[in-house]
Amino acid sequence: MATTPMPVHDDVAPAIDPRITAFESSVEAILLVDPYGDQIVDANPAACALLGYDRALLRQTRASALHAGELPALTVFTQAVLHKGAWWTTALKPRHATGQHLSLEYAGCVLPQDERTLVQITLTDLEARRRRNVDAAAEDHMRSGIATWQRVERVFQDIERENQLILRAAGEGIYGVNAEGKTTFVNPAAERMLGWTAEELVGKEIHPIMHHTHHDGRHYHNHDCPIYAAFRDGAVHQVDGEVFWRKDGSPAWVEYTSTPIRDRGVVVGAVVVFRDVSQRREADEKLHAALSEVDRLRERLELENAYLQEEIRIETNPRGIIGQSEAIQKTLRQVKLVAPTTAAVMITGESGTGKELIARAIHEDSTRSDRPLIRVNCAAIPRELFESEFFGHVRGAFTGATRDRIGRFELADGGTLFLDEVGEIPLELQGKLLRVLQEGHFERVGQERTRAVDVRVIAATNRDLKQEVQRGRFREDLYFRLNVFPIETVPLRERREDIPLLAQHFLTREGKALKSSLRLSEGDARRLTRYDWPGNVRELQNVIERAAILSQNGRLRIDLPDTSGVQAPSGATRAKTDARPAVMTSSEMRDHERANIQAALEACAGKVFGPGGAAEMLDIKPTTLASRIKALGIAPRPRAM
Repeated sequence: MATTPMPVHDDVAPAIDPRITAFESSVEAILLVDPYGDQIVDANPAACALLGYDRALLRQTRASALHAGELPALTVFTQAVLHKGAWWTTALKPRHATGQHLSLEYAGCVLPQDERTLVQITLTDLEARRRRNVDAAAEDHMRSGIATWQRVERVFQDIERENQLILRAAGEGIYGVNAEGKTTFVNPAAERMLGWTAEELVGKEIHPIMHHTHHDGRHYHNHDCPIYAAFRDGAVHQVDGEVFWRKDGSPAWVEYTSTPIRDRGVVVGAVVVFRDVSQRREADEKLHAALSEVDRLRERLELENAYLQEEIRIETNPRGIIGQSEAIQKTLRQVKLVAPTTAAVMITGESGTGKELIARAIHEDSTRSDRPLIRVNCAAIPRELFESEFFGHVRGAFTGATRDRIGRFELADGGTLFLDEVGEIPLELQGKLLRVLQEGHFERVGQERTRAVDVRVIAATNRDLKQEVQRGRFREDLYFRLNVFPIETVPLRERREDIPLLAQHFLTREGKALKSSLRLSEGDARRLTRYDWPGNVRELQNVIERAAILSQNGRLRIDLPDTSGVQAPSGATRAKTDARPAVMTSSEMRDHERANIQAALEACAGKVFGPGGAAEMLDIKPTTLASRIKALGIAPRPRAM
């Protein structure tokens, strides 16, 4: 018989791989994961049962999807496995198919393949293990007498072991403390920032070592420490603006977060993450100081601009000193001598003689000309505001002080301060003014901070300050401090040869303003020269301005008072004037003028302005008369009812 051959089938089963058999039959739950593709390659039946998913569904699931919200921890774990070959953690809590998060222990190892590297993860149910071992653990705990703090130490050791990659790579300082305040671990960044090594801190209370004192030196009790508070109240504490003390004793400004650590529902300590912000704080302080300085300079520039704008508006005298008389030449020589120095200058003379003009000339010829000349009209400042005007004030120093204000001294720092009508300064403020002039220091009203200034002072007055000193109305020491270099201005009537030059200067300026061509005739010049000009240059300027306004067809209409004793006499009267006894001194002229004004005031019952007033009777401008009354020290006469 022929033997019938057995059929050969192509689907003969291959030899079974023992690794696959072990994978399938293992009682431990195992996952195969592609760490680079974030893919679950396979899961054995035990893993499917533990996680509650169908095997085919798990093969289609990403590893990160199984660990929703835990991608950083999952990445750290897989990277640790790939780096070290094997690693474990209890930090990952995958989601069961029912939605419940499982408490598992992950043990991973590298599983090389032909074309790729896989990670094999063995999953252990910690709750099941705890239930199996609870009795044994309790018995072992009682038998060995292990203290609670030792279990807490293991918790922190687990934290450090599970996250040591993060701890070593983190740029922030990280350390742990147990419920007794003792240090459990310190990462390298904390060591670098504080100068303490982990060996020097672990096992010791950390608060007395590096958190014991506030930056200002006040004691920082540990009951007030937010780090310790985290494991007392179980809340997260975030703090900024405190210092940790380095090993070398220097402070490190830090911001930190103290997060409580729980073990089985019980707070057992805290983990502190801190950042050294010393450089940022220093930069913030420098920026704040720079902004404050910018604000101060901006305020100063605004005040200087406002002041200079005001000066431009009230400026009435020419920029240069005009005249060819010997009196003017003497004044110019004095200006040239004193300008380069820092000496105080006292300018005296009648009103309207150009005292401020001389002060400006001194300032412009000095080394301080690049800084402003600050003018203070002491006669125009209310008594109660003198100190604030001179030295400034801070907000809230007095009623109405709604903001800080720079005083005239600070505004003139590096420049020149012109004290016009210095005799009007109240006696009680003269002592403070003297102190600033002598020491170069002052305080703003309402502030104790002392400020230094470098100011050159030029004072001016139409009073006889020597008599004021004798009468006790002006401090003698202040008078001598201001009167280092005296300059006396000459009234216009004593330098009549300068009147035509001044008149033509004012006329040229007014002609430009009125866009007309005006000339001063010889007759006009002679008429102006004969007038005594009690208001001096200021009065001359006003007369020329008025004449330019009233001019017609290019001819001036000069309006001068025609009062007896003002214009030069002629004929027989001139002969009397030429007699020796008729010549009066400057003091006698002032007495004569004072008597004349007083007579006019008595005749008008004290009325100065308006119809029937003394100004109208004397045929001079009311403002000029008011200036003369003040300059001559005539007390106001009450008007009749």
